[in-house]
Amino acid sequence: MKASTLFKVISLVTLILISSCSKKQDSGERVLNVIAAGDIKGFDPIMTSDIGSAAQVAKIYEGLLNYHWLKIPFELIPNLAEEMPTVSADGMTYTFKLRKGVHFQDDIAFPNGKGREVEAADFVYSIKRLADSKNQATGWWILDGKIKGLNEWRKKYEVQASANYDEEIEGLKAIDKYTLQFTLSKVFPQFLYSLAMPFTFVVAKEVVAKYGAEIINHPVGTGPYILPVFDQSKRLVFTKNPTYREKFYPTEASAEFKHLLKDAGKKLPLIDKIVVNVMVESQPAWLKFNKGELDYLSIPKDNFSSTIVGKKLSPEMEKKGISLTIMPSLDVYYIGFNFDYKIFHNINLRRAMSLAYDANAANELFYNSTGFPAASVSPPGLAGNNPSFKNEWRGPNLELAKKTLALAGYPNGVGLPEITLDVSSSTTARQKGEFFQKQMEQIGIKIKVVTNLSPELQAKIKKRAVQMIDYGWIGDYPDTENFLQIFYGPNSAPGANSANYNNPQFNKDFEAAVKMQNTPERTALYEKLNQFLANEAVVIFTVHTQSYIVQQSWVKNFHDSDFIFDFHQYINIDQDEKVKGLKRF
Repeated sequence: MKASTLFKVISLVTLILISSCSKKQDSGERVLNVIAAGDIKGFDPIMTSDIGSAAQVAKIYEGLLNYHWLKIPFELIPNLAEEMPTVSADGMTYTFKLRKGVHFQDDIAFPNGKGREVEAADFVYSIKRLADSKNQATGWWILDGKIKGLNEWRKKYEVQASANYDEEIEGLKAIDKYTLQFTLSKVFPQFLYSLAMPFTFVVAKEVVAKYGAEIINHPVGTGPYILPVFDQSKRLVFTKNPTYREKFYPTEASAEFKHLLKDAGKKLPLIDKIVVNVMVESQPAWLKFNKGELDYLSIPKDNFSSTIVGKKLSPEMEKKGISLTIMPSLDVYYIGFNFDYKIFHNINLRRAMSLAYDANAANELFYNSTGFPAASVSPPGLAGNNPSFKNEWRGPNLELAKKTLALAGYPNGVGLPEITLDVSSSTTARQKGEFFQKQMEQIGIKIKVVTNLSPELQAKIKKRAVQMIDYGWIGDYPDTENFLQIFYGPNSAPGANSANYNNPQFNKDFEAAVKMQNTPERTALYEKLNQFLANEAVVIFTVHTQSYIVQQSWVKNFHDSDFIFDFHQYINIDQDEKVKGLKRF
């Protein structure tokens, strides 16, 4: 997550939205075909640890809060909550009033197949599901140690056959049918962000009781779209939820999004049907886009130079009415160590490998030089990223890399065993792995590259069974804390800390930072932690990216975001413009 996060396998291919071209399609039906860039693991909100799954889950499930679609800086707004919560003077108690008249989608899990109204008790139940250790939720880290009594409840039932969901927890209460109250165990200013993340989306206990572990294949939420069953196929069809509440397109926007207000006030969702096709490779999608069959596409790296000329679209693209959107991403990419392996406790080995890696060349090869060099974990634009900071262990510097490797006890790599790098199975991921392999060969380090399907790689990371990984983190919310926490010891796998890094000094300073409000003092501590990670060479930092996305003239209301997962409900298709636009191909 993403995200806080949401933890995810990063590939250069992002979600692709394509329009249906079937002649049998009802011309009045707005259909969006969505291509997922990786295999979809299922539809249980507490397991949405990658961006691909989160984008699908958010079509069906919802949470108390979400982000305003047309505001920068990002603004949290009520979703299933009627309004933003009241917060106690000490910042410890958050009280929500729920929106009335919100119903779960119709399903046989409910009496007569009719979805019932959502109540405060449903959120209590959903948070307990996230906390229940038997569920092995990948999102538990977002609330770990945050809510009074929740960790104690979790620990109590770890050694028992099942947890008692009826047992009251001090910090998690349904005051009445429409009033929900959280009491924190410690001050945590970022708490509200967690309530906009898929991990805390509401589920009904009847649905869990009906389907059990198979809930991953039988999603039933409150959201704008429904999916009767997920059969693990490469094609999913979402249709508009006929019982969806009244929710409307925003009527106000930041200056940069004013042009996206043409549908202001219209009832959501605007699209009638979404077809999801799983497509890992980018070239087939690129060919379809250039035939006018795809609506929206992140430009593949192999086609970048022929598509973008001086940060503008080529004349050929412009003649077809295609437009370009460039958006900075809140992300960081890196080559990660697994600190469960004692060999990586050697700081000079880590520094030598970082110095040997040419991140600038990688930026050119894999990101077409559109990325920003990553000095450490915090992306540009967030408090904690000091633009003047220089990472002295960032390569390429082969001479210093060889000297540092000798200090590590492995002159020219002698005595160092072969190291395994796990990557996903996409073409780009394999190429990046091979590039890293050649970079390390320059100083005598042998790397074995192992490819994995995305679900398999996630499972290996969760089990702490990888030695090194080509990985990244997309922000779950716009705060440097969300990036720092991926190196916080208690968040080790199966949590967000895939490096399993556990440094007492970093942990102590991080714990102090997360209790602080947004002040200059907190920013200074964020900067200190950011620089600490760089000096420790805790991973090999590479880039922060920007998205370069092309879209057809008939796609409306689109902009890119790293952690607004429910964006599909805002997208529209201009059917008349589509007819005209297709004639240009």
